[in-house]
Amino acid sequence: MAIIGTFTQTNNGLAGSVKTLTLNAKVRFVPVEKDNDKSPDFRIIAGTTNVELGAAWKKTSKEGRPYTSVKLDDPSFPAPIYASLVEGEDGASSLIWSR
Repeated sequence: MAIIGTFTQTNNGLAGSVKTLTLNAKVRFVPVEKDNDKSPDFRIIAGTTNVELGAAWKKTSKEGRPYTSVKLDDPSFPAPIYASLVEGEDGASSLIWSR
């Protein structure tokens, strides 16, 4: 597991950054209206150019803890990045990537 991003709550979702060996981007999680149960809860927008980088779904772990399941994808990636966004005790959220 590796922390590849940190985020804080804003008036309209979450804002922070994602950093990997090949990606370093300011990112926003923007809430969206759900069309159905499978629709994402957030669109993930990179930078100020409003490029969509992925989507995220609110979930609950088997232990009953809330988290957000994240899928990041871009044509420059060899494969999508799957991660979990979890809130820490300090109120900040960490984006945790694992294979």
